[in-house]
Amino acid sequence: MALASAQHRRPSTPTENDMFRLDGGVFRMGSERFYPEEQPVHRVRVDPFLIDRTPVTNAQFARFVEATGYVTFAEIPPRAEDYPGALPEMLHPGSLVFVQPSGPVPMQIDHWWRFVLGADWRHPGGPGTGIQGMDDHPVVHVTASDAEAYAAWAGKRLPTEAEWEFAARGGLDHAEYAWGDFLEPAGHFMANYGQGRFPFENTAKDGFERTSPVGSYPPNGYGLVDMIGNTWEWTSDWYRAAHTVEVQKACCVPANPRGGCMEQSHDPRATGPAIPRRVLKGGSHLCAANYCQRYRPAARYPHPVDTSTSHIGFRCVADIAPESSP
Repeated sequence: MALASAQHRRPSTPTENDMFRLDGGVFRMGSERFYPEEQPVHRVRVDPFLIDRTPVTNAQFARFVEATGYVTFAEIPPRAEDYPGALPEMLHPGSLVFVQPSGPVPMQIDHWWRFVLGADWRHPGGPGTGIQGMDDHPVVHVTASDAEAYAAWAGKRLPTEAEWEFAARGGLDHAEYAWGDFLEPAGHFMANYGQGRFPFENTAKDGFERTSPVGSYPPNGYGLVDMIGNTWEWTSDWYRAAHTVEVQKACCVPANPRGGCMEQSHDPRATGPAIPRRVLKGGSHLCAANYCQRYRPAARYPHPVDTSTSHIGFRCVADIAPESSP
């Protein structure tokens, strides 16, 4: 069983604005046991940084919108010139919503994702739905640019993939999950992920069919909640199909890596326009064992920067200013 290494045992320290200070360190990033894009396992060092205890919630995002008048990508009609060949009915504000099939379907995403006109962060299921009573749920239907706009307003930024994975591990170096090596230790659910046969069955044994209030599950070793499940989270890294790692000498470990570049960020499995993709981390309430075992710190997924969905959110980090010499 994975145990916290000595360099990771120091607990995180909360700040006044509900961010936690992580002292950084060296960890083993990636996994050899699940999906090829998680390979190879390699050592990485991250410097100290601050990170939000929770994903950004509906209430927090609402304060940002009220203060700035910001309009999210999903609320703006797409420009026809940006999407050649798009059907006219697609050139209206909207976002992707998970619609559960009534029975077994071919395992292709167009059988459960629908572009719903009028779906946005205030209307997560489309017109007629709302977020009343969901102030403490993570905000969804946000693109990478929406997340970055919020972060800039808050004086923060999006985490790199390495920072995010370091934080999610909570000091457990190379454990499979953010809490250890077993998905459901002693039968306890440790995160909001899917139960049943995806996409047509969700038994909701964990108590939630869709998103859950942040902090509904135990924090990890750094005191952070919902690093796994609930919603995927944006990072600042451009996606590459595998970790790019130079040959490492015993004395040398990459420090604060940033992944890829925009020109190389296309998923080779994708069809259609070559929209740049960022790395998503953490999995969501839809990830289920029969289809998507990505409710793990090492898991990563490419997502187009211009696409919002009902299962993607974000959290922010902030740099720590170096201490001045006396």
